[in-house]
Amino acid sequence: MATILYARVSTVEQNIDIQKAQAESAGFQIDEVIADHGVSGVSTALADRPEGKRLFDVLRRGDVLVVRWVDRLGRNYQDVTDTIRHFMRKGVVIRTVINGLTFDGATTDPMQEAVRDALIAFMAATAQAQAEAIKEAQRAGIAAARENITAYRGRKPSYDRPTLERILEMNRNGVATLAIAKELGLSRGAVRRVIDNPDEAVKALEKWGA
Repeated sequence: MATILYARVSTVEQNIDIQKAQAESAGFQIDEVIADHGVSGVSTALADRPEGKRLFDVLRRGDVLVVRWVDRLGRNYQDVTDTIRHFMRKGVVIRTVINGLTFDGATTDPMQEAVRDALIAFMAATAQAQAEAIKEAQRAGIAAARENITAYRGRKPSYDRPTLERILEMNRNGVATLAIAKELGLSRGAVRRVIDNPDEAVKALEKWGA
């Protein structure tokens, strides 16, 4: 019988050593570490990960699979519950470092089975809910950042620097605003703003890196 730690980190910059140290601090004697680096638990099922799929071949009846928490196996409800039940049917015991949970398929008591299965479902659902909350927070952060940038920069100019210079040149040569707009494919208002305040027009371009 072997005790195998499965670790997963979402980015290549993260380190699995922390997960191993946590497991050992919790009293686990790890015989082997199988780890995936830079792999999403949301979009990639355990069986599709470079190292995760090895677990399906390596684990044998009586082995113990240790994970920091069930979210290391995945953040998709269906995938996590299917994975845990698959390993339990093989006689593998799954244990978590956080909360010290044990999922064992050996029990035949229907009440114990019901409690175990309910706990598996709850933990898997929690893992997915956390992932969705993180994604939503990231989307909100990106949106807020974009709003802040727009508030600072203002509306992006519809012209670039060569076009601005062309507007001013045509204006000096007595070309009418409407004619300039038609030739350069701009609105009459945009041309008027450049002519009326060329310094502000230049500053607007600079804010957008033009």
